[in-house]
Amino acid sequence: MMTPGPGLNRTLLPKGFSAGAINSGVRRYRPDLGIIISDVPSVAAGVFTLNQCKAAPVIFSQARVPSDNIRAIITNSGQANAATGDTGFERNLMMVSAAAKSLGCSIDQVLVASTGVIGHQLDTDKILPAIPELIERAHETAEAFASAIMTTDLVPKTATNELQLSSGSVRITGISKGSGMIHPNMATMLGYIISDVKISKDFAHICLKTAVDMSFNMISVDGDSSTNDCCFLMANGASGVELKTEEDILKFQTAVNELSIFLAKSIAADGEGASKLVEVEIIGSDDKEIAKRAARGVTLSPLIKTALHGEDPNWGRILARLGAEQVPADQLAKMSLSLQGVKIFENGQPLAFVRDEVKALLKQSNIFIKIDLKSGDVRQTAWGCDLSKKYVEINTEYS
Repeated sequence: MMTPGPGLNRTLLPKGFSAGAINSGVRRYRPDLGIIISDVPSVAAGVFTLNQCKAAPVIFSQARVPSDNIRAIITNSGQANAATGDTGFERNLMMVSAAAKSLGCSIDQVLVASTGVIGHQLDTDKILPAIPELIERAHETAEAFASAIMTTDLVPKTATNELQLSSGSVRITGISKGSGMIHPNMATMLGYIISDVKISKDFAHICLKTAVDMSFNMISVDGDSSTNDCCFLMANGASGVELKTEEDILKFQTAVNELSIFLAKSIAADGEGASKLVEVEIIGSDDKEIAKRAARGVTLSPLIKTALHGEDPNWGRILARLGAEQVPADQLAKMSLSLQGVKIFENGQPLAFVRDEVKALLKQSNIFIKIDLKSGDVRQTAWGCDLSKKYVEINTEYS
């Protein structure tokens, strides 16, 4: 059973993993440098932003996965190291090299991620001296690392799952960050999924890509894909448990999917200035790509997001967005649309509903929009959030 964190219970890491955090002085108050370490070389896979303005750490890590020889992922917050030219690549390598030296491994065994303000060089004068102590502080729980990678996030995001397989149990732990500049085209934000299962690097890549496509790739806060988006899967085999049967493979993939969806929803709920998590479910489609695009489009529309923030059941905005996303006219003519469980549109025309009752339902922190296109058996779900004045305030002061 998946356990979210942080809370009364600590979020434990899988066997053979540790994680640490430290304030190097780049940020004023909280940890700004974190690391995840495997005791032994581990399998690692990654998915990365499709933004053509890729940050130096993205380019570095993307060239090194999938791999079966990774010891650590080091991450800094506050400085994105994106659009920083040759100096950015040099300082990225300096940070990786310092981590590798302290761990006693090669630079090709260390992956890296950065998050923060675009155009800011890494402050290596502060970061490099902090790395030895960062590694000394590593321990068996996730919370400190989760705090070190936060930017405008209000809460750290962690979860863990103990999974029973045919030859024993494994642990899967997830950590993520993200609040703004969220509309991923690969993964999103920064994400880390680690396990003590024994798997191949090829399976790790397939498993991660599958999970990301139905989770992180189905959330949107503001429609902006970051220069630094990346998501990693590390597995070190420390449990000694392999995926020996088809059932084992299915159970492990399902567990990674569920963990990723939980973290993705946590990011959407923590969107900058957000007060509501919005879930859009499209069923009855005959085209996966149209359904996927339409579900994401509803979460992305500023007209819909502001209406939901104002608790306005303006269903016309949803219908218009579906049409803009090229849902076929014949499907729009027979579709049904429900808001908070109340059906308000069907077969090309509005249904009578008590506006004040639906408006009251929209005061809730979780908003559900269900659309049935009545044309097939494809279903897609996307998550987003409302759009508030606070979002504008946060992003006029960010840098």
